[in-house]
Amino acid sequence: MFKNKACNFKRDKILLSVFGCALSLYLAFSCTYFAGAANTVREDVVRLHILANSDSKADQKVKLQVRDALLEKNTLILSDGVSKENAVEYFELSKGELLEAADEVLRENGFDYGVKLSLEKEYFETREYGELTFPAGEYTALKVILGEGEGKNWWCVMFPPLCIPAAGEVEIKENTDDYLTESGNEIVNGGKKYVIKFKLLEVYEELKNSIRNS
Repeated sequence: MFKNKACNFKRDKILLSVFGCALSLYLAFSCTYFAGAANTVREDVVRLHILANSDSKADQKVKLQVRDALLEKNTLILSDGVSKENAVEYFELSKGELLEAADEVLRENGFDYGVKLSLEKEYFETREYGELTFPAGEYTALKVILGEGEGKNWWCVMFPPLCIPAAGEVEIKENTDDYLTESGNEIVNGGKKYVIKFKLLEVYEELKNSIRNS
C-alpha cells in the first residue's frame, strides 16, 4: 500500500514538473511573441507630445489650439503618400512647416514665449486611444515644447494619422491595417485580450527605461 502511494506521489510529481515546464515554455513563447509584436508597433509609430507652458487656463487652451493646428497640418503632409518606411524622414523634412504652424497659433493668441519642436526618442506608458491600445516603451516622438514646457502635456499618435481634429475635439481613427505588421495590428486592436501581457510588458519597459536613465 505504502509502495503504491510512493509510486503515485512520484508519478504526480513528475506530471506536475512536466506541466510546469510546458506552462513555462508556453508563457515564455507567448510573451516573446507579444514583446516582438510590441516592438514592431513602436518601430512603425510616431507619437505627438505637446507640453504646455504652464497649467494656467490660457496656456492649456492655446496648447489644444496648437494641437489642432499640428494635426490639421499633419493631415496635409501625410496626404502625399507617407509610408511607415519614410514617415520619420517626412517629419524631419516637415519640422519647419510644423514649427511655423505652432508658432502662428501662439502669435495669433498673443503669446510670445515661442515653441521648440524636435524629433526624439521618448518613453511612453501603455496608452489607449478609443479601442486601440499602444504598448509601453520607447517611441519616436514629435516633441513640442511651448514656452517653459512646465504645464500638463498632451499626446497622441501622429503616424499612422489616427488623431484628427473634429469640431474642437479629437477624433480617433481606428483603422491600423495599412500601417502596422499583422502581429502589431493584432495586439493594438486586442487590448482586452492582452491586459496582463500589456501590464507585464509595461513593468519590464519601465525598469529598462529607469536603468537607461540612471
